[in-house]
Amino acid sequence: MMRNPISEFVSDEIFTQLRANRLLDEKQLRDYHIRQIFRHARSLKLSAADAIERVQVEYPYLQFDTIRKIVYRK
Repeated sequence: MMRNPISEFVSDEIFTQLRANRLLDEKQLRDYHIRQIFRHARSLKLSAADAIERVQVEYPYLQFDTIRKIVYRK
């Protein structure tokens, strides 16, 4: 089960209820979590390529370019 990537906005309990009732967009949650991982890696002074590789550890089914598009999307 996915941990709550939006814990700064909703409690874990509410997040669980929203997911159980399919009231959340899973793709948008995934993309938000990917951007969080990337930003954290960059704050640790990792290069963009290394930060994307760190994201790939959690999301190995995504290609490098796909992750790059997600993190740089405005």
